[in-house]
Amino acid sequence: MTEPEVEDRKPQSDEARSAFIPPSGVVAQVPPVEEESSTTSEFALPRGLDAVPQAPAAESAGSAFSTPRTYSARNAPPAFTPPGGVPRVDLTKDAPWQDRMRTMLRMPVAERPVPEAVQKAEDEGPAVPRVLDLTLRIGELLLAGGEGAEDVEAAMFAVCRSYGLDRCEPNVTFTLLSLSYQPSLVEDPVTASRVVRRRGTDYTRLAAVYRLVDDISDDETEVSLEESYRRLAEIRRNRHPYSGWVLTLATGLLAGAASVLVGGGPLVFVAAVVGAMLGDRLAWLCAGRGLPEFYQFTAAAMPAAAIGAALTIADVDVRASAVITGGLFALLPGRALVAGVQDGLTGYYITAAARLLEVMYFYVGIVIGVLVILYFGVTLGAELNPEAALLSAERPLWQIGASMLLTLTFAVLLQQERSTVLIVTLNGGVAWSVYGAMHYAGEISAVASTAVAAGLVGLFGQLMSRYRFASALPYTTAAIGPLLPGSATYFGLLAIAQNDVDKGLVSLTKAAALAMAIAIGMNLGSEISRLFMRLPGAAGGARRAAKRTRGF
Repeated sequence: MTEPEVEDRKPQSDEARSAFIPPSGVVAQVPPVEEESSTTSEFALPRGLDAVPQAPAAESAGSAFSTPRTYSARNAPPAFTPPGGVPRVDLTKDAPWQDRMRTMLRMPVAERPVPEAVQKAEDEGPAVPRVLDLTLRIGELLLAGGEGAEDVEAAMFAVCRSYGLDRCEPNVTFTLLSLSYQPSLVEDPVTASRVVRRRGTDYTRLAAVYRLVDDISDDETEVSLEESYRRLAEIRRNRHPYSGWVLTLATGLLAGAASVLVGGGPLVFVAAVVGAMLGDRLAWLCAGRGLPEFYQFTAAAMPAAAIGAALTIADVDVRASAVITGGLFALLPGRALVAGVQDGLTGYYITAAARLLEVMYFYVGIVIGVLVILYFGVTLGAELNPEAALLSAERPLWQIGASMLLTLTFAVLLQQERSTVLIVTLNGGVAWSVYGAMHYAGEISAVASTAVAAGLVGLFGQLMSRYRFASALPYTTAAIGPLLPGSATYFGLLAIAQNDVDKGLVSLTKAAALAMAIAIGMNLGSEISRLFMRLPGAAGGARRAAKRTRGF
């Protein structure tokens, strides 16, 4: 073996030969090694597959971290399938938005269908803070106007969905409105709230807010956020349709009509009108001094009771009990009572408890004001006989006319639109006619007669409101005026003033029963009205309950 061959067999150093250097003769068959700075993704195709035909770009799923090409915010698939399957929900477009939104509020979030249309372009996305602020402002006006909690939530939900915020949850209590929106399951929710500081009765403003919500939720009408804010500002700036002195005159006429309703004559009518007007002006004076509403009601109840006691002391042949009863009709908080019971029946127990507590405070204020006057009247020798008012002659035509006048003036006090005054006046006359036919002619108990009459008021009011796509309050609240328990309240207070506490408590209990009959009857009539309407969700099964607290 020659010396060069021995040199070739010796092991060479690492610098001379690396294990990763290809053997001689195959260098030309291996592509050159790329530099470390040129890295490739593990999802990239190998170099040998460049010539393989690729699928069309429209069918490619893309990266696992990018949004799918077929994804749409309006047609997003459900996050998961409920155990019982996803029910089919048929939200008929010809149904009022109140019923459609109420149906969706009573559904779990995972089962709600996605919005059919949004008011903004999908590329821009909804302006979440402004939409939430607009929704809360609309809800504030509705709640301050006396609307029920469920109807306020339905209106807020309709506004949010119309602007593309489908994953939102409104919550309404007596003085607080809150709204939470979560864009997706992995994003943080956005929550906003608004406190209702002042509450006022203006059904004209309430009707305008309903028209705004109806236009926003209409698929064929596009209302931008700027337009909604402009219309909302106009609604808030609008003055009340009736001035303060017109309201004072309406208060007096309401008391006069109520006095005729319980058996009074012309002199009683005039005395009741004067007493109620003085009480209203006294309440305005207390309000201007910043006194709470409790003291305003106490002061407003005194003049009518004082006039009734003064007429008795002066030996004037007049039924003083009718004068005092008429003054009570003008003060009883029937609207707040109905709203409180309605919230309780629909599952909003916190709001219902707060409303009923407010009614109790107003009622106690009225009781204190009347009791003080009756106590001094009895001490000064006023002969107030509660049995005298019960012997009133039946005058159907006079009573029906008085009930319609009472309803008309009540509608003016509620600041209703002039187009709804005539309808609610007729509704009040029908309610009293039904009550009189059942109680006087049929000799049925006053509680049952009141419940049936209030049920008809709620039925007709709901049907009329759905026909006009408006709130039911302008068609129902004033119509229950003739049914308010003014006589039972007066008899109870008079018995207590005459030291007959047991008889007084029995009469006050009857007054409370009549008030509950009015509220429950109105709510039941509203629910019965849905039997005559085509409701959303009918194709998917029975209508869901408002809020179930038990497992059936």
